[in-house]
Amino acid sequence: MDRGVSIIEACVAPHADGWRLDRALADAVPTLSRERLKALISSGAVTGPSGLVRDPAVKARGDSRFTVAVPAPAPAHNEPQAIALEVAFEDEHLIVIDKSAGLVVHPAAGNLDGTLVNALLHHCRGSLSGIGGVERPGIVHRIDKDTSGLMVAAKTDRAHEGLARQFADHSIDRRYKAIVAGRPAPPAGSVDAPLARSATNRKKVAIVAGGKRAVTHYRTLAPLREAALVECRLETGRTHQVRVHMASLGHSLLGDPVYGKTKAAHRPVLETLGFKRQALHAARLGFIHPITKHALSFESEMPADMQELFSILNV
Repeated sequence: MDRGVSIIEACVAPHADGWRLDRALADAVPTLSRERLKALISSGAVTGPSGLVRDPAVKARGDSRFTVAVPAPAPAHNEPQAIALEVAFEDEHLIVIDKSAGLVVHPAAGNLDGTLVNALLHHCRGSLSGIGGVERPGIVHRIDKDTSGLMVAAKTDRAHEGLARQFADHSIDRRYKAIVAGRPAPPAGSVDAPLARSATNRKKVAIVAGGKRAVTHYRTLAPLREAALVECRLETGRTHQVRVHMASLGHSLLGDPVYGKTKAAHRPVLETLGFKRQALHAARLGFIHPITKHALSFESEMPADMQELFSILNV
């Protein structure tokens, strides 16, 4: 057998009798997702009592045994880079990062390297079992380049599947702290407004009828000088959601170069501090560990630049 292939012995549990084979094997092999097993079966990597199996939908029999030949993960297209990371939590399944402002999450045009993915490939080298057969971290959500705070990435196929399901179900506890212009009235409320790419500027997101449902719950934590510190809890997680929703209320984030207009009262403060990003921080992240099923919750203090901005305005 090729040294780059590992063999997993799997026994279908009695309670899985009659299930589709991909489902039954996913139940028996906790390190591989159902989608990954479906692909392995279709590629001829699974052998059962009657020989090679290529149909993921074939009915499994309880107590039957299978061997799964899992190729070593293919190398990622991106290069590992030694970029400093602040790790809030890590185990063999996933990693929680407290991202600094200015760090792009995923390589794309204009940012082909120097990203969080490059950093994770270096930090997690040797411990990535492969997402879809590729040695890469599983990015299940993103934070804007100039937003700081907590985000989670998967290290295994099964963890990636479990986390993605929670994000799709909107069961993740995601709370942001933002410093906004003016003081929201009422001081707490919700914005339920669908979001989509702007028809006039494809780099912007706008409230668009027929867009994806987006809901933000906000509450004022502290009134400031012609501003406020607010907490925004995401019921959904759309691109630029907090920035667009708060701007729609007339309370855009301070420093936001896309959705905000700096008021005269704030311009000297922002210029003195050299504050050139949206004042937004992913302060809390809570989810169910996709493998251990333990409830995990993490909190992150506002970074120094936002704390300084808060202190100056808190008069």
